[in-house]
Amino acid sequence: MNYIVETLPCLSDNYAFLIIEEEQKKAMLVDAPESGSIMDYLDTNGLKLDYILLTHHHDDHILGVSDLVKTYGCKVVGASEDEQRLPELNMQVKGEDRIKLSNLTFEIFDVPGHTVGHIAFYCEEIGALFSGDSLMAMGCGRLFEGTPKQMWESLKKLMILDPKTKIYSGHEYTENNARFCLTIEPENENIKLRIEEIKKLRSTNTPTIPSLLSDELITNSFLRADLDEVKESLNLDGHDALEVFTEIRKRKDNF
Repeated sequence: MNYIVETLPCLSDNYAFLIIEEEQKKAMLVDAPESGSIMDYLDTNGLKLDYILLTHHHDDHILGVSDLVKTYGCKVVGASEDEQRLPELNMQVKGEDRIKLSNLTFEIFDVPGHTVGHIAFYCEEIGALFSGDSLMAMGCGRLFEGTPKQMWESLKKLMILDPKTKIYSGHEYTENNARFCLTIEPENENIKLRIEEIKKLRSTNTPTIPSLLSDELITNSFLRADLDEVKESLNLDGHDALEVFTEIRKRKDNF
């Protein structure tokens, strides 16, 4: 079966993602920031919505669920740990689960930090990680509920996936994130090149999402906290990666 992933802008800077099986006109949705724009796309393209996959409980990722369930009768998948804070779930999942939905297999990652019940969905068959607000393009989610240690451990789980993996993260924060990463690594030529690419995309209102994990590994300073050149840039020689990551996250909070 042939699958494509469509990035749908929602609200002011959110994204939802439709995983579409083209022959059978079936779709799965990752996160539902709103219903209107998603329903417009589904109806315009004659698609049936079978599942909604939720990464975490924040309103800007779940506000559209109720309308979509009423309209399409789709099933909702989310973290068992966050059951009480999510819309009614038809399927509860947890880290290290493997589930099959519409002939695709998804591996579930527990990725606390942004929230304590945050999960990510990885599908090797389509080379995609749906990371919500954990790993983001040139960044990571703000720590609203979790700790720096939790987020760093979460990112380490994702960093070892196939570098060709496409990262579908939940917001269009990339340009701001890139400017910040350059303050951490002012000599990183890969960051400078990526900033130019991002500017070109945003000048035509083109999403910067998905990004490639291979690009994140050389430009996303949050993923590079264990590298000597990053430690030196922050005058944190000899400090461990968690201490460096904590400092980077602190600086971004005040950027």
